[in-house]
Amino acid sequence: MADVMKPSLALPAGAPRLGAVPGVAWLLLALCAVFSITAPGFLSGANLVNVLLQASVLLLLALPMTLIILTEGLDLSMGASLSLCTVVLASVQIATGSITLGLGAALLVALLLGLVNGSLVALFELPPFVVTLGTLGAAQGLALVAAEGRTTMGVADGLRWFWEGYVLGLPVPLWMAAMVWAVLHVLLYRTRFGTRVFALGGNREALRFAGIPVERSLIAVYALGGLCVGLASLLMTARVNGGHPTAAIGMEFDAIAAVAVGGTAFERGKGSLTCTVLGVLAVGVMRNGLNLLSMPSSVQVAAVGAVVILALGIDAWKDRK
Repeated sequence: MADVMKPSLALPAGAPRLGAVPGVAWLLLALCAVFSITAPGFLSGANLVNVLLQASVLLLLALPMTLIILTEGLDLSMGASLSLCTVVLASVQIATGSITLGLGAALLVALLLGLVNGSLVALFELPPFVVTLGTLGAAQGLALVAAEGRTTMGVADGLRWFWEGYVLGLPVPLWMAAMVWAVLHVLLYRTRFGTRVFALGGNREALRFAGIPVERSLIAVYALGGLCVGLASLLMTARVNGGHPTAAIGMEFDAIAAVAVGGTAFERGKGSLTCTVLGVLAVGVMRNGLNLLSMPSSVQVAAVGAVVILALGIDAWKDRK
């Protein structure tokens, strides 16, 4: 008797597979489901817009942090650098009356800090953790001295537009975040610079054998991170309506958390900008939901830390399989 043919359980060609969906997407969906039930007002339009606005600033830090971590590096100074840049932007804008000059000064300061970090890491082969921890202290101290420990008030009313304004029906911060994502996406996936970024974390010696200047590429990654911090200072200054010396302290933790939750490995040069975006949204939703539940900030930090540990644990478990 001829064998009876069993029905095939294989998915048809082109059908989506659940396994292809990144874990951070499931985490984001789970968080939204939980808070939509437990947190009053979570699904309101105003709150969802607020989540996106808060995420836009964090995204400007997490996207370049992704590139830095892809090189097996780290930047602990981003939050302090952002705070310093808000003070610089506000001070220069008040002194000159020009938002453009204020932003230019903030970008210059942020770029210099990025170049310092990159040079110490690349040229002197110092650990990124130690270098950026030192830069964190220096930037925080400079911000407190420059602002005399208080908020620099009196910025132009037009600066608020960069936080409250709309273009084609969408908030300006979302346009800025989308623009930075698009630029970095092209750099990382469509240029030789992006290939070098992956190689810096995955096979740095191959770059050396190919005669590619590893040090220059590494410095460029940290400098790019500095420029993104400078751009983020425009949103932060508009948000607080001034320059605050401690406004962004701790944001580097959320940025690193978002990158880790998004699945970027701290070694081997593996990561994705799109998953970082999902990671930023997950961290933003978690903080927003816990805030609506009146949880103290200490609980929020602990929750984000727990999610990071879980994400790293899952990543290590996958590598063993």
